[in-house]
Amino acid sequence: MNFKEGEVLYFDKPLRWTSFAVVNKIRYHISRKLGVKKIKVGHAGTLDPLATGVMIICTGKATKRIEEFQYHTKEYIATLQLGATTPSYDLEKEIDATYPTEHITREMVEEVLQQFKGTIEQIPPAFSACKVDGKRAYDLARKGDEVELKPKTLVIDEIELLECNLPEIKIRVVCSKGTYIRALARDIGEALQSGAHLTGLIRTRVGEVRLEDCMQVEDFPEWLEQQEIEVINE
Repeated sequence: MNFKEGEVLYFDKPLRWTSFAVVNKIRYHISRKLGVKKIKVGHAGTLDPLATGVMIICTGKATKRIEEFQYHTKEYIATLQLGATTPSYDLEKEIDATYPTEHITREMVEEVLQQFKGTIEQIPPAFSACKVDGKRAYDLARKGDEVELKPKTLVIDEIELLECNLPEIKIRVVCSKGTYIRALARDIGEALQSGAHLTGLIRTRVGEVRLEDCMQVEDFPEWLEQQEIEVINE
């Protein structure tokens, strides 16, 4: 393996870790193994701290491929709690409002989900990495500033109901780059004349890379020890 020339690694991002923390951890172990002070390491697509699943990490010259990976379609399994909203659309923030759910049926959920299939417009969450006047939206939102984001056009290739234990539902979504599943949860809640927020999210696929192809971050140091590595001459 030659980490400077470039390697592409697949990880299952742990719960509560930021994407940045995963990159840092991998960079630390590679640098230590190679005995170098720095090496380029980057990820191809952010996952929220409360999400787990497929994360592609590129090293060295392979970081040039990050954009290519970002454009691959992604598949998620999402758990939504209907009847309640949070400012972040997930469990990062406390519930701020509750709504009735008695009128919601499985048939209604199935029908509403199909409305989101195809090309749609989506307003990203205020608690997101989108930039507003050069600043990250989540930095402004956490300060309590009003954040106005413009709708983005994206594509949802597939959306299906996996489980329906009202007021909780589990869905599978195959979508394009730039899709916020938290924002999709918000919009599904509104379409059901209720509210909704995300209580669980797993990215199960990026392009052809599936969850079963991924390594656990904690297993990486041991895996690294077993690799034949080309020495980098600075």
